[in-house]
Amino acid sequence: MIFPIAELLDEQESIAWLEQHFHPKGMPCPRCGAGREEAREFRKHKKGLIEYRCPHCQRTSNLYTGTLFAGSNLAPRRVVLLIRGVCKGEPATGLAEELALSRQCVQRWRQRLQAHG
Repeated sequence: MIFPIAELLDEQESIAWLEQHFHPKGMPCPRCGAGREEAREFRKHKKGLIEYRCPHCQRTSNLYTGTLFAGSNLAPRRVVLLIRGVCKGEPATGLAEELALSRQCVQRWRQRLQAHG
C-alpha cells in the first residue's frame, strides 16, 4: 500500500524547515540585499511557494532562490521528503511512488543533491 505521505506533511512546517536550512541567515533580496521583512508577498503559487517582491529594486525571489532548487516547481513538502529520502538512500522507485513524481525526476534530483553536497 502506498501512503500519500507528501499530503500528510504540514506545508508551513516544511517551509519553515527549508527556510532554516536553505537560508540560516535570513532571506535577503538577491539583488540589493534588503531583508525579506521589507518585501511584500507578490504571488502565491498553487504548490504553496510564496514569491516576494523587494520594495527597493523590484526583484522577486522565493524560498528556492539561490539554492539548488531555484526554478523548481516542487512543493516545499515534496522537497523536504525528497531530501530526506536521498539522505537515507531510499530507492528512486519507492520515493517516486510516495512523492507522486516520476522515477526519472527523482533520479535527476538525487544526482543534483549528491553532486552538490
